[in-house]
Amino acid sequence: MRNLHTDEIINNIREMCIEANILLAPDMTEAINKGFENETGELAKKILGQLKQNMDIAKSEQIPICQDTGMAVFFVKVGQDLHIEGMNLTDAINEGVRQGYKEGYLRKSVVGDPLLRENTKDNTPAIIHYDIVKGDKLEITLAPKGFGSENMSRQFMLKPADGEEGVKKAILEAVSDAGPNACPPLVVGVGIGGDFELSCILAKKALTRNVDKRSDLPHIRAIEEEMLQRINQLGIGPAGLGGRTTALAVNIETYATHIAGLPVAINMCCHVNRHVKRVM
Repeated sequence: MRNLHTDEIINNIREMCIEANILLAPDMTEAINKGFENETGELAKKILGQLKQNMDIAKSEQIPICQDTGMAVFFVKVGQDLHIEGMNLTDAINEGVRQGYKEGYLRKSVVGDPLLRENTKDNTPAIIHYDIVKGDKLEITLAPKGFGSENMSRQFMLKPADGEEGVKKAILEAVSDAGPNACPPLVVGVGIGGDFELSCILAKKALTRNVDKRSDLPHIRAIEEEMLQRINQLGIGPAGLGGRTTALAVNIETYATHIAGLPVAINMCCHVNRHVKRVM
């Protein structure tokens, strides 16, 4: 049994919140650079160049890449042989968010009640997904999620007979309907299987996978590659002003499902697809 104090967890969360919002993840930086090199449209290339410049300014000036510093979403893997000392783990994560968003001068965008709309003033509570795994480590992935793209996300409860073509149709419909509103170029996270809520969690989790990594499942990898190509043929382009770079990646995660269902969720994310991971 290994011991880990929540003071260390809080410190890491605080640093992760600032890092994720100021420094674009290396895989996203490379994807935007690649999109810039491959883009042939004059206006689209200019916009991608501005996105590159924005990344450089954020890094040099230590300011957020985007004014919407998001709602803090966590995927946490807790080793079953790990003993956490100090605070409750959920409280510790929220304390790290509280400190990070305050010390990093990050915008606080969370309201405590969805209807009363009173700002909590510290960007808590976070959204936390836990998974108990083997070992004695704590793995934390943070994905601050802005709501310009979040609001364009969709969920479909397809029939099994809709099959692969139904899944592809749903993805293209979601991206097409989103148009410029999700701040393209996009990363499209897709969750297939499970039930209503798990498909959405899978789609969110898909966004945390590096965009240069394809699915290990050959049939899913083929869908990812086909969907990226077809999405980039829609002509939406960077900022919705036309071009061949509407999406930078399509990441798909799957899970077992019921014989009577085929849940599909599409979670949109703008080019600021923030994600950072640490293991303690």
